[in-house]
Amino acid sequence: MSKVELNQIVKTFPDGTTALDQINLKVKDRELLVILGPSGCGKSTLLRVVAGLEKTTHGRVFINEEDVTEHEPGSRDIAMVFQNYALYPHMTVYKNIAYGLKNRNISRNEIASRVKEVAESLQIKDYLDRKPSQLSGGQRQRVAMGRAIARNPKVFLFDEPLSNLDAKLRVQVRLEISRLQSELGVTSLYVTHDQVEAMTLGHRLVLMNEGRIEQIGEPLNIYEKPNTLFVAGFIGSPPMNLLPGEMNEKGEFTLGSVVKIQLKDYQNHSEKIIFGIRPEHFLTDGSGSMLGNFIVENFERQGADNYLYGKMEGYSTQMTIRVKGDETHSIGSVLKLSYEKNKVHFFDSETGLRVNP
Repeated sequence: MSKVELNQIVKTFPDGTTALDQINLKVKDRELLVILGPSGCGKSTLLRVVAGLEKTTHGRVFINEEDVTEHEPGSRDIAMVFQNYALYPHMTVYKNIAYGLKNRNISRNEIASRVKEVAESLQIKDYLDRKPSQLSGGQRQRVAMGRAIARNPKVFLFDEPLSNLDAKLRVQVRLEISRLQSELGVTSLYVTHDQVEAMTLGHRLVLMNEGRIEQIGEPLNIYEKPNTLFVAGFIGSPPMNLLPGEMNEKGEFTLGSVVKIQLKDYQNHSEKIIFGIRPEHFLTDGSGSMLGNFIVENFERQGADNYLYGKMEGYSTQMTIRVKGDETHSIGSVLKLSYEKNKVHFFDSETGLRVNP
């Protein structure tokens, strides 16, 4: 079994910047946990703390219930796959994969057996005699993964491993990581800023913002029920539409003259409430709850789907609507826009927290 636990982790750099602020996190055995967030949110620092490459200012790190906070990286039995591959350029693929095993005094025959097994699994056995400079980006990333896998560590750490690959290779290597993690069953932490990677790879997601954890949960649950305004605006591509409305004296949320929705415990929230709805939950056939007139200012055709960009009459907030690929509209078109009532979200504009209808 391999579990990771972070207890009250704080990381403050010498210049006074707090990169991690009271992080509490438990990674389950055999779980692939994805840490997602914008640049500068602290996700890579968190991974480096687990690896031992950064010392904590406060808090403890546990691997398999053993306190490893003061342990050096080499004694934590973890393997890290970096964004820039970190391969030795003067060594062959074989020697790169074998290097970590050789340092652990494993026999030559055992090393040869492990390297062969890993190379076959990653489909790089034909490249064992090549140097990294003779490989493509995707092949080099597979070698970096092979070096980590060969060590048979307790925990895998991935620091944005696909960001240097083109779109097609990212899909291929992403599927490879998912397959291998499932087959090997190694507890893994995976850092990325890419939502597609996060949604497709993670058993659970940790969404970070400014050094804090905003929300933890299964990818689809976070997508369907974001707990905060930040999560709502970050998860989803295109992001959720967020429209400011108000509470009236009856405890109803109002948006223009059409939308009136009763909210529970409205007195516990500010007078300004944000109405959120994803682009795919709008309707243009009048079958849902009426929102008002939408004026098309631009559009994009993406094959199976089209995206319409514009504003509601009387509102300055830019909105995005997804419609089917065979539904076309021109710039200047006015649509009677409705929405799926059970797909809307509400957030307190002052606290940023979710409000339940």
